[in-house]
Amino acid sequence: MKKYLAVIDMQNDFIDGSLGTDEAASIIDRVRDRILEARSEVPETIIFTRDTHEVDYLNSLEGHYLPVEHCIRGTKGWEINDRIKGVMPEGALVIDKPSFASLELAGILLEESRINQIEIEIIGLCTDICVVSNALLIKAFIPEARIMVNASCCAGVTPEKHDAALETMRSCQIEVIDRE
Repeated sequence: MKKYLAVIDMQNDFIDGSLGTDEAASIIDRVRDRILEARSEVPETIIFTRDTHEVDYLNSLEGHYLPVEHCIRGTKGWEINDRIKGVMPEGALVIDKPSFASLELAGILLEESRINQIEIEIIGLCTDICVVSNALLIKAFIPEARIMVNASCCAGVTPEKHDAALETMRSCQIEVIDRE
């Protein structure tokens, strides 16, 4: 069994930047602890994603629905939070994704599942947007893999949306765990 930890969008703009929330800031220590725990087990299985937009973001379809510039490539808000960056394994894979879910992440996991039995734990931001999108995409790509979302290491746009996303994932046979 090969285990993966997918750390979704732990970026400054989602923590204390243009789309930051108290809920997002409150999970940083738990996310750091989970990364450190995973590093001590199998460091090569941690993959990070970064929400990545270009300077013309407001002209995109997403920008029309969410007209708040965020995670613009090369800005401080786009960067992974320093406290998270400080525990990233050297040479960690970071996937820049232009949308909520990452086809690249799902593809990497699909290829690995053809070689080994795998399980995936997902943590990060935001539960109700990018976390749920990645969890459902991975489930669609690899329906027989054990996919878990660690609720204590995720935060939604609001606590209510966090809970609703967790319920949606449960309905889709994604295991919701709570490892504090």
